[in-house]
Amino acid sequence: MRRLLERQQAGELATRHVRAVAETVGVSERTVWRWLEQAKTTGQTEPGIRQGYAVSDEVWALLGEVGGNVAELRRRLSAAGGAAVPSASTLHRVIRRDRRAGRALLTGREPVVAGPSRPDPLSELGLNVVAGEGTGGQVFLREQKHLAQVPVLVPGAQVVHTPAVRSVLRTVAHAAAVGAVVCLYGDAGQGKTVGLQYALSQLPHPARVRRVHVGVHPTVPELRRVLADALELGRRLPRGAGEADLMLVNALRQPRVLVLDEAQRLPGAALEFLRGLWDHPDTDTALVLAGAGSERALRRVPALASRVLTWELVPRLSQREVATVMAAFHPLWEDVTADDVAWVDEHVGHGNFRTWAKLTSHLTAETYGKSRAVVDRRMLERACARLMGPL
Repeated sequence: MRRLLERQQAGELATRHVRAVAETVGVSERTVWRWLEQAKTTGQTEPGIRQGYAVSDEVWALLGEVGGNVAELRRRLSAAGGAAVPSASTLHRVIRRDRRAGRALLTGREPVVAGPSRPDPLSELGLNVVAGEGTGGQVFLREQKHLAQVPVLVPGAQVVHTPAVRSVLRTVAHAAAVGAVVCLYGDAGQGKTVGLQYALSQLPHPARVRRVHVGVHPTVPELRRVLADALELGRRLPRGAGEADLMLVNALRQPRVLVLDEAQRLPGAALEFLRGLWDHPDTDTALVLAGAGSERALRRVPALASRVLTWELVPRLSQREVATVMAAFHPLWEDVTADDVAWVDEHVGHGNFRTWAKLTSHLTAETYGKSRAVVDRRMLERACARLMGPL
């Protein structure tokens, strides 16, 4: 406040200064302007100490006894009398904050970090995987569970449990467990969508996942409508913005995972609207924002970017990974020589998983119906030419 007051007295204060302070301390610009007026009137430049509501150990234990039901907790506190009982929104907000900070909620003997209705996905994934051969000390795994839910675009192909896919799986499970915001980014064709769909299919409660399909630069009303469609509110959404937002909040009371692919299409106003929904004390929602360039879009909205729990980069395949990953991806690549794989990656593949999948699709079509398909250099040249033109 002292520096803002000095700038104002010198005639150098601008809105950007106030905005920077507001984003730093996590309040609105209006609050900073009010503090500035108070500092001019009273001469006090240091903010007063504000004693916010805190959940005591006794109240936290009572919350565990009622199974994490905040409404029932408030009813019991009101019936017991004594100290003033905070509002329901305050209780929701403080309890949600404490659980995100890692405060364990004990219901019986089982510790619950993210509420009783959402078991821990990290412990329920049940990855009964079979190890494959790795390269350079890395191990690639094949997962056989729920593969039908993951489109891999090529007949006979499998999802390869690479380190990148496993990292996406852990990130999504973590976000679902604690109701966090995560950003999944990387260049186009690196496997973000397949990795994300695979991770979502492995969650203990995939029915709670809601995918939101957005157009290019949607307005807030357009985003509100597609959210309503994703949450199956349909035509019941009121016309008034306030009533519509309240209906969305009510629909998000149950633990859910909202997934927005191609999040780089969202303008700042739409991202700020999502942040408001996620920040509402009555919602219990994890938010997954994915897409090539999504990290740059989020950085333009500092209030949302500061709330991102994990920035998950999906990198391109390294030269050492390609041969092992493609052999696990499709049987056609098992007998291709390392030199031929390196040649394809140098000229066409460049570690881009989508390009390799398209090459596999061409090879699958060319070898269809043959009793024993052998992929040689000439066949690889023809497949590459279909993608890139004559080499």
